[in-house]
Amino acid sequence: MIEDELLKWKFKLGSQQALSRIYEKYVSSLLSLAMGLLNDPHDAEDVVQDVFVSFAKSAGSFGLRGSLKAYLATSVVNRARDRLRRGHASQRRLGKYATVTGNPGEADQSLVYSERCERLSVALAELPYEQREAVLLKVKQDMTLRQIAELQGVSVSTVHGRYRYGLDKLRALLDSEI
Repeated sequence: MIEDELLKWKFKLGSQQALSRIYEKYVSSLLSLAMGLLNDPHDAEDVVQDVFVSFAKSAGSFGLRGSLKAYLATSVVNRARDRLRRGHASQRRLGKYATVTGNPGEADQSLVYSERCERLSVALAELPYEQREAVLLKVKQDMTLRQIAELQGVSVSTVHGRYRYGLDKLRALLDSEI
């Protein structure tokens, strides 16, 4: 993307506006990715904040030649893996944090959405981590199988299998609830 190339160039030169724009552009999708990997909103926010703090500190030495979105997603995945390895990620569920506000019609719609998010969150949490990571990176971050393979340190066919088996298991888990 041309905008990302311009943002990377301005960021390397120390532009706070470029950093702000990068944050605005990617924070939502990165939070969604972290939430899917960690299944906890507090841990997800911590991971994304850590990624952006490290990113901001790297301005002077920043030399990325590839996709900014993939770079940030990779950083989130690596931080999430570290957190899981250290055992700091808790097993709280998204549904515990959902709140319903507004008029009764909106409350009903919000409750349905909240229940669907909870079911998806529970189903994602039941996937093996490698499959969950492959599905989330492909679906939420729009990364290619090759990019995911490089991140996971495996072949493209392995990632393809993880992605396919992850989607199949999600379908089976969600279909069994209906």
